[in-house]
Amino acid sequence: MVLLKSEVVLKAGDKAPDFNLLGIDDRKHSLSEFKDYSVLLVVFMCNHCPYVQAKVTAMNEIYERFKDRIAMIGINSNDPTNYPDDSFGNMKKFAKEKGIKFTYLVDETQDVAKKYGAVCTPDPFLFNKDQVLVFHGRIDNGMKPEDKATEKTMILNVERLLAGKKIEKDFDPSMGCSIKWKSQQT
Repeated sequence: MVLLKSEVVLKAGDKAPDFNLLGIDDRKHSLSEFKDYSVLLVVFMCNHCPYVQAKVTAMNEIYERFKDRIAMIGINSNDPTNYPDDSFGNMKKFAKEKGIKFTYLVDETQDVAKKYGAVCTPDPFLFNKDQVLVFHGRIDNGMKPEDKATEKTMILNVERLLAGKKIEKDFDPSMGCSIKWKSQQT
């Protein structure tokens, strides 16, 4: 396991890069189908990472709390060749076991992760109703899997966004396992 902090590639004010990815519902999903929501939250995640596993409950809470106003999308960009726990079949199993109701997609080519500048899991990106980045960073302030969060950073930022208030910091790095890139990547 390589531990990384998220990095700034996509900057506040940038539009969300488009995608056309297969979901665990066996349908293709593109960014345009989420255009009518007040908030878009894209989280690069996987199944095997202990940091993701520690945040699933918090991610489910975000979705349940704002589900009528938020489009929440999990994207797994890990190479399942060396990490079979992150295979498409295991994504379906993981989602069922963890009660994930938000959209969960596979980024087989890893191109979407590269466009967003995602480097770790989880790596969340929060966009406004125009799909413009307003916050890139942590779900909460529990930075290690065993940490108990004392601040629900993403919930607070979604509430601010929905209330038309400015988000104080546009970047507050998340921490997690590195995305498992395909071996041919330089």
